[in-house]
Amino acid sequence: MWQGLTNAEIQEKYSEEYDAWKRGEPVRRGGGELETEVADRSAPVVLAAADELPEDGTLVVVAHGGSIRVTLGRLIGLDPHQWESLGGLSNCCWSVLGEGASGWRLLEHNAGTLPAPVIGDDT
Repeated sequence: MWQGLTNAEIQEKYSEEYDAWKRGEPVRRGGGELETEVADRSAPVVLAAADELPEDGTLVVVAHGGSIRVTLGRLIGLDPHQWESLGGLSNCCWSVLGEGASGWRLLEHNAGTLPAPVIGDDT
């Protein structure tokens, strides 16, 4: 696992995996799960919990930033090769999803304050 290692340590110990990952190839980083496997496991859990919410309810999901990123990517319908475009999630920050006309929408990402409504938003 790459967990707990610095970027330099990862490059030194796992150079081939690291290079493949940087090229956007699926990699079991240090023997861990593929990003698609994390999304396969986490997205259904989030959807099931969202289905149980009362009208105007709020669901809070707490996880590691990488897990959040791939789950968001899956929920908003991005191709796995595009998940990296969401960028990292800083400590103690969050992302906000809302329902749009054709599925989930990413309203905020890597936020540190509560979202304000967007004037003229079509939600």
